[in-house]
Amino acid sequence: MAASDLISELLSGMRLCGVQFRRLRMRAGGGIAFTNELGRGQFHFVARGPVWLHGPGGDVHCLESGDAVLLPRGGQHAILAAPKVGSDAIQAFDLNLPADEQPADPQAAILFSCCMQLQLGGMQPLVAAMPAVMRVDTLLDCSPEIRPLLEAMERESLLLLVGHGGILARLAEVVAALIVRGWVTGSGGEAGGWLGALHDPRLSKALLAMHRHPERPWTVASLASEAGQSRSVFAQRFLHALGLAPLRYLTDLRMRLAMQHLSDEPASVERVAEALGYGSLAAFSRAFKRSVGVSPGAVKRRAGLPARAGQERQV
Repeated sequence: MAASDLISELLSGMRLCGVQFRRLRMRAGGGIAFTNELGRGQFHFVARGPVWLHGPGGDVHCLESGDAVLLPRGGQHAILAAPKVGSDAIQAFDLNLPADEQPADPQAAILFSCCMQLQLGGMQPLVAAMPAVMRVDTLLDCSPEIRPLLEAMERESLLLLVGHGGILARLAEVVAALIVRGWVTGSGGEAGGWLGALHDPRLSKALLAMHRHPERPWTVASLASEAGQSRSVFAQRFLHALGLAPLRYLTDLRMRLAMQHLSDEPASVERVAEALGYGSLAAFSRAFKRSVGVSPGAVKRRAGLPARAGQERQV
């Protein structure tokens, strides 16, 4: 059960923060170039197609009406109304113009696009393992529950009923989560690295224990006990699968969680340190700066949050 529990933990912790959505009509013979920075995901739904996606790596995908794609790491890409046409930067489009005031063209391709930040908490390394372009049509046979969601997105994009923008954004979040789940569960034992460890019945038990309780004073011996292996076998297997020693992985996990809490939460640096198992603020600050390169307080200031909060939320 540990592998499926870890996947459930991953999806429950998944957040699509900073979603910026837009509905776009593409003129015939034109295209849109998206220049969002690496690290910010992009979701596209084709309400009326076909269109051609030129991915960050130069690969080309033909997308029909009702298709959706997730680019988990973003990057420069373009969507074209025909295979070999030019494109205008997204900045050239008037995104404040209401959809019903945009130039009407019954043949124009219609897109619904979201720029989003994928947050997977401590499982953020999974984003680096994802393909640059994740197509929803590859999942429809094994995940038929996605189909009615795509049909609902198509209706909302074309009919423009009251509140369609908010509904489309929420549907996009659900579809993106299902795309991630389909990819994780469909990879099976053939995957390597973090994803392969996710499917390993023993390693996943130790990973689940660390992710559920990063604050505990874990040792290699106690983690090996969670995995049901000897200390030496567990340490060797963990290092081979993830490229990190178990306790180094634990430190990196704590630092990823710390970065998320410090950037998004009003909790003080002291509270974050305590929640992640550090007995002193000094020890936490040293570990954080060694891993991230800046102090915890600097991350707080960059996020516009006080390092010491008068009223704090539990982390």
